[in-house]
Amino acid sequence: MAGLRTVAAIVLTLVTLALLHTGVTLMVAGAMAAMVATFAIREKEVRGQAITLALGLPIALAAMTLAALLHTSIIAGDVFFVALIFGAVYARRFGDRGMALGLIGFQVYFVSLFVHATVPTLPELYLTLAVAFVCSAVVRFAVVPETPEGTLRRLREAFRARLAQLVATHVELVDAGPKQLDGVLDDLRRHTARLHEAALMIQGRLEEGTRDAAVAGLLQRRVADAEIAAERLGVMLLNARSAERTDTLTLHLPDAPVPAMMNRVQAEGDAVGTLRRDLEALHLLVARAPGDRGTGLAHVRNRLLGYRDEDNLPPGTPAVQDAFRGLGEAARAVLGLRLALDGPQDESDDSPATTRSREEFDAEDLAIVGAEESADSEDDRTGLQRPTTRAACQVAVGSALAIVGGEFLSTQRWYWAVLTCWVVFLNTASTGEILVKGYRRLLGTVLGVVAGVALAGLVGNHTWSAFFLVLLCVFGMFFTAPLSYALMSFFVTAMLGLLYTLLNTYSLATLVLRIEETALGAACGIIAAVVVLPVHTDRRTDEHLGTVLVRLREVVSAAVEQLSGGPAVDLLSRARDLDTALDDLRGSTQPLMHPITPLRGRRQTARYLVALLDTCAYHARSLAATAELVPFSKTVAADPRLERAGLRIACNIDLIVARVADEPAEGEVESGASIASMLDADDSPALRSGTVTFRVLRHLQRLDEGVVGIARSLDVPVTGRSGSRNSPVAAEIP
Repeated sequence: MAGLRTVAAIVLTLVTLALLHTGVTLMVAGAMAAMVATFAIREKEVRGQAITLALGLPIALAAMTLAALLHTSIIAGDVFFVALIFGAVYARRFGDRGMALGLIGFQVYFVSLFVHATVPTLPELYLTLAVAFVCSAVVRFAVVPETPEGTLRRLREAFRARLAQLVATHVELVDAGPKQLDGVLDDLRRHTARLHEAALMIQGRLEEGTRDAAVAGLLQRRVADAEIAAERLGVMLLNARSAERTDTLTLHLPDAPVPAMMNRVQAEGDAVGTLRRDLEALHLLVARAPGDRGTGLAHVRNRLLGYRDEDNLPPGTPAVQDAFRGLGEAARAVLGLRLALDGPQDESDDSPATTRSREEFDAEDLAIVGAEESADSEDDRTGLQRPTTRAACQVAVGSALAIVGGEFLSTQRWYWAVLTCWVVFLNTASTGEILVKGYRRLLGTVLGVVAGVALAGLVGNHTWSAFFLVLLCVFGMFFTAPLSYALMSFFVTAMLGLLYTLLNTYSLATLVLRIEETALGAACGIIAAVVVLPVHTDRRTDEHLGTVLVRLREVVSAAVEQLSGGPAVDLLSRARDLDTALDDLRGSTQPLMHPITPLRGRRQTARYLVALLDTCAYHARSLAATAELVPFSKTVAADPRLERAGLRIACNIDLIVARVADEPAEGEVESGASIASMLDADDSPALRSGTVTFRVLRHLQRLDEGVVGIARSLDVPVTGRSGSRNSPVAAEIP
């Protein structure tokens, strides 16, 4: 959508300027200004977008004016450019608006250098900028509108599509032989991760995309239920086809071993046919259109929901019956998602199991209230320790170096080095991230130069053909930006080759100079990041790791307390805070896991650690979703015995957090006795597979194992304890 919006703004600007009979140079300036005015604004509310766009025009005019006035004053122009860069980066501390206005100021100043703005050309440039901003506003608010409600609506449909993809992969998993298993597992991991990403994107848009807090809370709950049920179904299917228990880590780590290569579920006879049929039926329920009705679909839904009752489970091994239970829970989650997204449905063909599920949803709907808005915590760091201040100082120093070095390479194109130094600092926060981003930009630039040479020779003197290819490059730049920074840089450089052609300044030497300036700018950025107030990757990773562990402890402790009969709290919001912190950690570890890193051991450790945390987050989300049923469900009751089971996990996490933060801590991480064995001391009947307490213990057991694995990965002392290792309850936990 960002690519379409930007391309449309550029097209409208070019058409308008062409009707005004402006020259090619002004058309190039207008196209670049329209692109900046469109992509710089990232606010979610329409009113905020309008205000930022209105403020951006005078800033753009001021930047263009100062660039033209300082055109002949080299030293003064360079000093102002560095000051502008510092201010643009420092403005990021004021949120999306500050970042957008700073970006507009910098980019328009860069455009003025690119088209060689002078005082006599200012009136025409003012008109060009005004046209570009007006066209950007028309496209943004009328042609390709971006509203929070519309974005959330598209995300909801995307989540439904991702869920259908994952269920289709579940069908493939049942039939996959030993040779196909690795490929299917890769698909399973990828689709599970993408479903999780879609759920997080919905979470980020709920507040602005829904007017009613209760509706937002309901949608959040239903999306979380569907995500958790789908991921749990994948784990149960892996267990059903394996000779022994499959660790949940298999869904998050490509190198995780698969216990059995043969497909044991194929030996179940009629059960495997029923399982395949019902998985396809579940896919039908997920993928059907919102208004689709019919007795056939109702029959399928009723059959799947019937698996929530023990009496309706087909005969088979315990693992296969678990898979059918997972099908029933997934069908329930899909029904809840349909009710939340599409509204009330026809209930005339409901079976008793379906009626019970609807009654549960009604009870939950009455209990769900909008979560109170929590005030964002202020960053308690001040002065040079504030991230925006540090980044501004680093970029200013790096840009000054790039200006000096760029002047030696070319007195006309030195600003390319400054641009590279600027962009490698955007959305980066550590030395390692800047190094990787600089490498990717250089790689994309080299490949883009080759493409630029080919495209320039292809278009020749055909102006509109060149503009058409520029539009394709702009769309490719936005479309590939979330996927690969190298690809985005490739499209940027190819576009510049076409713009040079339009300005009649194209030459092979110019594009080669582009590579040299890019390498210089990346080097200056890296030097500034290393020398000026450096933030080492290890330090940043440790900060995010500590945050993830704290969030994990909060979710697990609160969920276990509620499952034990404690007061109800907003667990799903806490679980999403954990997911957000985990995403931040994943981003900070990218330099450690990049293929060019020479530290292979650290790369393997980082990958394993993130996979363990992904696994722990899955089990924490599952605990939170189950715990939120306790206050109003007829089938999920609190169990006071569970309180003791969560204490060891919380204590172990506290010890790891202290170790990561280099704080003194007494004791060692405890392992050995299973979580389930803690219930053996009570004179209570044995737990049956499929009960809620059994499921909770399974998640706690996996959490305990994951936390111990994290401790071992971080060299935190671990002690074992014997005595209850062979607990009969523990033996039942798959």
